[in-house]
Amino acid sequence: MTIDDRLETRPSDRELLHLSSGRTPEPSFAHLVRMSDDCGMFEHARGPLPKRWHGYCVDDVARALIVVCREPDPSPDLVRLAEIYLAFLLHAQDRERGFHNRMGYDRVWHDEPQTGEWWGRGVWALGTAASRGPTPWMRAVALERFGDGAKLRSTIPHAMAFAALGAAEVADSDPENHSARGLLADAVPVIGRARTDPAWPWPQPRLEYADAALPEALIAAGQYLGDDAVLRDGLNLLDWLLFTATRDGHLSPTPAGGWGPGQPRPGYHQQPIEPAAYADACARAFLVTGDRRWLQGVRMSVDWFLGDNDSRIPMIDDATGGCYDGLGEDWRNPNQGAESTLALISTLQLARWLDRIPAADLEG
Repeated sequence: MTIDDRLETRPSDRELLHLSSGRTPEPSFAHLVRMSDDCGMFEHARGPLPKRWHGYCVDDVARALIVVCREPDPSPDLVRLAEIYLAFLLHAQDRERGFHNRMGYDRVWHDEPQTGEWWGRGVWALGTAASRGPTPWMRAVALERFGDGAKLRSTIPHAMAFAALGAAEVADSDPENHSARGLLADAVPVIGRARTDPAWPWPQPRLEYADAALPEALIAAGQYLGDDAVLRDGLNLLDWLLFTATRDGHLSPTPAGGWGPGQPRPGYHQQPIEPAAYADACARAFLVTGDRRWLQGVRMSVDWFLGDNDSRIPMIDDATGGCYDGLGEDWRNPNQGAESTLALISTLQLARWLDRIPAADLEG
């Protein structure tokens, strides 16, 4: 990290308004529009400007389709973007091998289809579009292609967790969908069950990134398959993960590069994908159990973006609608790539949902 890649070490007076007043902004799609064209969504940015030469990836286009489909009343411009993102995923999908991931600005694929983590995100996006797509024809096409993607399997825990979240979307609309139920069931052994060691119940020896998606997938599998043991495992793992990531009442998530037993906390460079994954997982845990304590996990995730984090630095750029790419001990990465901004949007969507929950449900 050079000095040119850093911003000021303290937030501006305007940014401190978020932290001092508790004001949560509405989700902004301005930077999503800036980062998109008629092909897909660019992966990287220099500041808020797209780095076109880095091209596109299925990981980010899938995330973009998910956040647009989560909007309850998307504008015509957002519906058009959803069409673009869905078309990109259809082009990336190989029914026998999985998904391509990386496309250059020349619109040529630079890899072969596989069932890596991008396959999982692609299936997640197709499942979300099948359940919540803004038009009937999008829902129909997405459901068909979800079925194709759900026939495949991966040995990668994160890939299966992401795919299972897409299956949960389909199961929510059609609980008897065979493809969704099969994918949810097969995700459980790949993700792994909780270990008996209370100091380290996590199925893997280290935390990696977006790990909250793994217990969220177990919670979803337990819910839709009627398996109470799997549901309990998911809830217990999420509870341990959230406890591990809480420091002085705020979220202190796993840094880039991961974290293992005995390593110091907090760790930096923290990335926005982490609080976004916690927000999703805690929201699901609340909806499945009705336990209000999970709402605090959603709130901490939202507040991480507003500046209630280890560095007391807000991560939102009010001028662009984008999110900074990473949080250091006394700095933030000024670049506003796709992953970070989409993590912000998805978390603010949950903040909007959280604000609509009756105050009585937030007490206790």
